Amino acid sequence: MKENTTRPLSAEERLEWIRLIRSDKVGPITFYKLLERYGTAAAALEALPSLAQRGGAPRFRLHPKDATAREYDALEKAGAKIVAFVEDAYPPLLRHLEDAPPLLFVKGHPHLLSKRAVAVVGARNASVAGRRLAHQFAADLGKGGLLVVSGLARGIDAAAHEGALPTGTVAVVAGGVDVVYPKENAALYDALCAQGAVISEIAIATQPQARHFPRRNRLISGLSRATLVVEASPKSGSLITAKMALEQGRDVFAVPGAPQDPRAQGANQLIRDGAILARSAEDIFEAIHDQISPALKEANHIDFTVENTKIADPVECDEARGELIESLSTTPVSVDELIRNCQFSPASVATALLELEMAGRLERHPGNRVSMLYDT
Repeated sequence: MKENTTRPLSAEERLEWIRLIRSDKVGPITFYKLLERYGTAAAALEALPSLAQRGGAPRFRLHPKDATAREYDALEKAGAKIVAFVEDAYPPLLRHLEDAPPLLFVKGHPHLLSKRAVAVVGARNASVAGRRLAHQFAADLGKGGLLVVSGLARGIDAAAHEGALPTGTVAVVAGGVDVVYPKENAALYDALCAQGAVISEIAIATQPQARHFPRRNRLISGLSRATLVVEASPKSGSLITAKMALEQGRDVFAVPGAPQDPRAQGANQLIRDGAILARSAEDIFEAIHDQISPALKEANHIDFTVENTKIADPVECDEARGELIESLSTTPVSVDELIRNCQFSPASVATALLELEMAGRLERHPGNRVSMLYDT
């Protein structure tokens, strides 16, 4: 659960948020669990070593303060802005994700992130016709008042950004916000920084790696009311973006193509599986016309500035931890189910799970599920 009110972060808080999200075993979901439990990043950072120790780890590595300061300074030197989950500039639809990034790093114009958005994605080895279609779709979507989101890859992504540059487009990248990838899109990257925006949740100066792209894809779909796939092979990363969009409760559109073209097989399969066929931008406008008001469930309010007072005593937490270790396996199970099947309070279970996670013995999964890690 994450708060749905906004407030600006101070410079000191920004440093603390960076340090917390960069600390060992702290991902976005755990970040919010810690702030829900302790109220502030500073309090969570102070508690992490003892949490890990109670969970069975002899030591815990907090992200170094000097490394945090260097990252903060590098962001400023690169001209990147920090947008926190609790701030007005944070993209409204992205807040609905369970694993929404606590911090986004933005080069360009952060105000664009508040616009209603549609993602346009597709094949890197796109055909000339596919690139032309992506460019036209993006231009028409932009003229209709929508922000076009894509991933700055070659092919369909680049064509979509180029088509929407005059009206507003955002690139989500799989490395640091200052890293141009692929190099052939350097001019487009510069244009996006000048006229649109480039965003990332990954530390500045980080080179893109294979494991970063699924994380990047969830942001592309998470920013957007709908995702349009123009061309995609059966193993295209664009299909991962489409799958994530569906899991996030968003619409998926696809442009049909010739059955003989491998680059059309992914989009054709999406249509066969229920994606909305898109012939032009009008099909997208028609489908989302009635969705001006967000149809997605609002997140429950949690005040991240106040420590949660519903906390069990250490003895009860110790007992809960022992029972959880016995009950859990490598198969993910719902936290709600764990609470229903034990005699301990939700606060005790939540604290014990945090302790096991910080000790590297437990893994969190989407849908508020957890599993044990027996190989650590």
